[in-house]
Amino acid sequence: MKALLLLLALVLPTLAQAEDEGIAKIFQARGVEGTMVLTALHGGQTFIHDEARAARRYPPASTFKILNTLIAAQEWVIADRETPFKWDGHEREVPDWNRDQTLATAFKVSCVWCYQDIARKVGPATYRRYLRQADYGVLADPFDLTTFWLTDQLQISAQEQVAFLKKIVLRQLPFGPHAHQVLQDVMLVEQTEHYRLFAKTGWAARRQPQIGWYVGYVESRGEVWLFATNLSLRSAQDLPLRQAITRAVLTEKGVIR
Repeated sequence: MKALLLLLALVLPTLAQAEDEGIAKIFQARGVEGTMVLTALHGGQTFIHDEARAARRYPPASTFKILNTLIAAQEWVIADRETPFKWDGHEREVPDWNRDQTLATAFKVSCVWCYQDIARKVGPATYRRYLRQADYGVLADPFDLTTFWLTDQLQISAQEQVAFLKKIVLRQLPFGPHAHQVLQDVMLVEQTEHYRLFAKTGWAARRQPQIGWYVGYVESRGEVWLFATNLSLRSAQDLPLRQAITRAVLTEKGVIR
């Protein structure tokens, strides 16, 4: 028995920390630094590229819209995917933001001013409470109400993103069915006969190096695969790599086809 326990003690840490060669090759082929965590909800398999980076915290940028949407829906700041946001006519740096929005379009194009409007209605005390309950990264105190998710005032790791998503899928957070339905409605990216992909991009452009995120989950053949990818971006031209690398890994692991 002692011999078996010793063997497990030697082998299990190695398995937990092993670099996934398949994912590593995908990152190397695109010449970008980053990490990815991919976990099966029921089967227990976990694949990781760059475990040290997976534990390192970065600003969540627009991936915070996942939790932000749940909070806003739970607090009835928003009603559903069609909740309107009236553009104030001020030209902003992203052309897709310069028009009236709905919650669905605001989520899709990562409309900062829309979610800043939400933030003003939610308020700092409510954010502190939900961030604590969700165990979502680390929030500075004090923090700027309308920019904290875009700066180092809020930081989260890829490992923590996956843990948070797991709680969403298992309905372990203090949000009701209505809030979960609103999030699903805006977070659904793709649906085929084989899988449903729910995801959100993020771009922490206010720091150097800039960080690109792609986080979410895939419902595929009776399993739910949770993932979080973050990259060090050399320029805005690298932004498509967030989805490209993630989809390549999901394909390589047989999650999507």
